[in-house]
Amino acid sequence: MDRESRPTGSGTNIEGEAPVIEPTVETDEASFTEEAELERTLSLSGGLAIGIGTMIGAGIFVFPGLAAGRAGPAAAASFAIGAVVALLVALPASELATAMPKSGGGYYYISRGLGTLAGTVVGLSLWFGLVFATAFYLVGFGFYAVDTLAEAGLVIGEGFVVPLALVVGVGFTVLNVTGTENAAKLQNGIVALLLSILGVFLLYGGLDAVGLVGEPSTPERFAPFGTFPVLTTAALVFTSYLGFAQVATVAGEMKRPGRNLPLAMVGSVVVVGVLYVATVFVATSAFGSPRLGTFGETAMVEVGRHYLGSAGAFAIVLGGLLATMSSANASILSTSRAIYAVSKDALLPRWASRINLRYGTPHVALGLAGGPILVLVATGQVEVLAEVASFLHLVLYGLICVALVALRRDEPEWYDPDFRVPGYPVVPVLGAVASVALIGFMRPASQLIGAAIMLVSAGWYAVYARDVKLRGAL
Repeated sequence: MDRESRPTGSGTNIEGEAPVIEPTVETDEASFTEEAELERTLSLSGGLAIGIGTMIGAGIFVFPGLAAGRAGPAAAASFAIGAVVALLVALPASELATAMPKSGGGYYYISRGLGTLAGTVVGLSLWFGLVFATAFYLVGFGFYAVDTLAEAGLVIGEGFVVPLALVVGVGFTVLNVTGTENAAKLQNGIVALLLSILGVFLLYGGLDAVGLVGEPSTPERFAPFGTFPVLTTAALVFTSYLGFAQVATVAGEMKRPGRNLPLAMVGSVVVVGVLYVATVFVATSAFGSPRLGTFGETAMVEVGRHYLGSAGAFAIVLGGLLATMSSANASILSTSRAIYAVSKDALLPRWASRINLRYGTPHVALGLAGGPILVLVATGQVEVLAEVASFLHLVLYGLICVALVALRRDEPEWYDPDFRVPGYPVVPVLGAVASVALIGFMRPASQLIGAAIMLVSAGWYAVYARDVKLRGAL
């Protein structure tokens, strides 16, 4: 017998038929079944905090040294390219999100627009893409935690990077089990403090960089290594822009989704894109890109020390600690929602979508998110983790744009978004092309790992999910 995925609510399926709805709810003490829905508890500020808080971590506190070592001052252009690609996808994603404000984000849109096979591959790839991204953020946290302790006079060495990252990963997983509101409140507080620190740092650093305070810096050739490294660096740092898509994964918990989802996704990309470019400009002005590149993942600590002495260094390590914490926290939340959405559609076993009665959270999905994350954290491979996450998300983003075109072409009865993409069809077509093009500039190892994950996902579809029929979008 075919396994059928039946959503709650009204609406028609993607062929226009009336969906068959069979609500069944477990009433034991552990969980609801797949027909239970998550509560809408996130406001616009919560959505922005997830988007901004996720993106700030890698982009500002982990990547400047790595990017400058690859592209020189033109690393700022790499971040700008990433922002443009992200906006080309954020706009189509916003339209789809207002038409289908469901947990799962890109998986949900692609499965309803392009079918079960594409949905399965993307849903499982999104799970692992977020796992790789979260592991990357947690390893970055470990580096900053060690540096924070060193600035406070307690030197413990880089051997503690991975253990600290593992402890925090477990802690955030437990926090997210206890309620989405708890995780969102922590996210709001971290982002507010983080933006305050960055504002002061960028103001002083910017004035110094243009020669209004301090000693004037020696101008450096903008692209000392040529154009190609700018593009390869853009592919690396694109991990920095995964936050807007993570807003879409919690669409099912967003208040007033027709208004708040587009504002949160597009707004977070614009705000963070400006911060990235400004930060790279300030950082390369402090030391020059060759020396900045030698500082690696914690280069911004030395930039802070250069501008404001030990107080500046401490402010940056604290900011890096907060940023990587917010990225990891938001990513664990989003990873679990991706698993929840896929299992709710029966593309994974339905028990993975169970919701805890006490806290109203998908506790099984959170466990399936946290476990693989901790395994990857143990590797400590920062750049590989970042690029594999970027690869899988770029595939997702390209297919989001294709799904929008497909749904606009077919116009099923249930498709009634509150927001429509300006410049259609140019914007989604450019978004799809740009997403695929960036993949071509990644290292072969990252491409192979990403492709292998997609092949395994396709194999899962063939073995487990090919009989699943997805019904309806609402």
